[in-house]
Amino acid sequence: MVKYADGPTTSVEVEIDATPDRIWRYISDINVPGQFSTEFQRAEWIDDPPAVGATFRGFNKNDYIGEWNVICTVTDYEPGHAFEWIIGEPDLTSARWRFDVAPTDSGSTLRFTATMGPGPSGLTIAIERRPDREEDIVARRLQDWTDNMQRTIDGIKDLAESANE
Repeated sequence: MVKYADGPTTSVEVEIDATPDRIWRYISDINVPGQFSTEFQRAEWIDDPPAVGATFRGFNKNDYIGEWNVICTVTDYEPGHAFEWIIGEPDLTSARWRFDVAPTDSGSTLRFTATMGPGPSGLTIAIERRPDREEDIVARRLQDWTDNMQRTIDGIKDLAESANE
């Protein structure tokens, strides 16, 4: 059984005919995912970007959940390689999001990974109301995340492959 407290994870990956540096400009722009996601709308830097420890506010909308915003903290920032952020406090995150890009013989691989919990989130409220449905609740939310993450990396692929250098 998949439990929220266990930190369920989802990941998507795509091959892109572009260099990691070209892809980096899209994965390090906190507003690019908003062009493709049906939930994430936009973000704005709170601190001077970009660096480990910098914070930004993400704005989200979901037909079932409503509208909300979260404070995100950059936890890994390696230009041309990795960009990661968390929601919540470092010791009690409600989610961790990460882009990784790696060179291949024909371009690059872009991976987008997300982990739930273990800190409280809107999902924990639903689980507390229906603990007998926790597995279904978590699986449904993971599928929503996966679908939006796939849309995002497919959109980044299109941007990177069509970019004029």
